[in-house]
Amino acid sequence: MTELLHEALLPPNLLPTGLLVFVLLYWLTVLVGVLDFRTIDLDTDHYMDTGHHVDGHHEVGNGGVAWLNQALAFFNLGRVPLMIFLSFVVLPLWIGSILLNYTLGNTALVPGLLLLLPLLLGSLLAAKFLTLPFVHLFTAMQAGHDAGTQPLGKVCTVLLPTTAYRLGQASVPVVTGSPLVLNVHAVSPTANLSKGDTALVIDYDATRRCYLIEPYEIV
Repeated sequence: MTELLHEALLPPNLLPTGLLVFVLLYWLTVLVGVLDFRTIDLDTDHYMDTGHHVDGHHEVGNGGVAWLNQALAFFNLGRVPLMIFLSFVVLPLWIGSILLNYTLGNTALVPGLLLLLPLLLGSLLAAKFLTLPFVHLFTAMQAGHDAGTQPLGKVCTVLLPTTAYRLGQASVPVVTGSPLVLNVHAVSPTANLSKGDTALVIDYDATRRCYLIEPYEIV
């Protein structure tokens, strides 16, 4: 462990180590409820728009953002939250940087930065495949809203605790098949919904991509 810490703090590994620390601190704040995992995310709607965009006094056509659209889709960005994708980029980047610099015996900053270029490309490709299960997961979670299944006005059961500031999950029973699992936030700033509580789905927040719920007791 001491040797690993020593390698992680060497000049060529400082940037990957710093990124890893940032990712770990982010997920720690998510776990304690300070942030939710979509707090830092990409607004891909702007890039997915197939119409024309106006930037200042210049009109940008479809071709101007087509390459970015394709790149985002290729790496699953927009289909999984940015921080989940970034986590799967940073971890292999950090491991690869430490192993490669250790194998080459490199302790200098500049060669280490040059090695990061191929390592970053490899990490991006690795993240594409590592996030595939999350693509299916988030697609399934959004299926109810995208396919027109409307849980609005229905009673749900809280699966993961939620407040107005902390993202949680709730399930809505359906006539056939498995219950619909929703990302949820409480509407009221004072509401604190725990696992097993019942609530009413009252709205959908397109910006945060979640449903809004309020406490509801079944009599």
